Amino acid sequence: MHLELRFFATFRAVVGQKELDREFPDDATVADVLAALESDYRDLERQLLDEEGEIRPQLSVLKNGREVVHMQGAETPLSDGDSLSIFPPVAGGAEGVDR
Repeated sequence: MHLELRFFATFRAVVGQKELDREFPDDATVADVLAALESDYRDLERQLLDEEGEIRPQLSVLKNGREVVHMQGAETPLSDGDSLSIFPPVAGGAEGVDR
């Protein structure tokens, strides 16, 4: 199946582009795609999945614009033509705010 992968922030820098079109087996899940990315991009190794094969809690992974944690998490099935958007953890704070 054909998937469109979208990367944001630091992940975009690692992959070297914003979007990537790629083929996966017809029975691929979100975990399969993330594991393949970790294997293909050394700087993504252990950044997407934890030791149990679950999506790291700080990440946001969206299938067709919907957060996969509200579906079946890492085991969310994918279909031909789906898009998967992968966002790294976001840090922030109240720097510069007077209290």
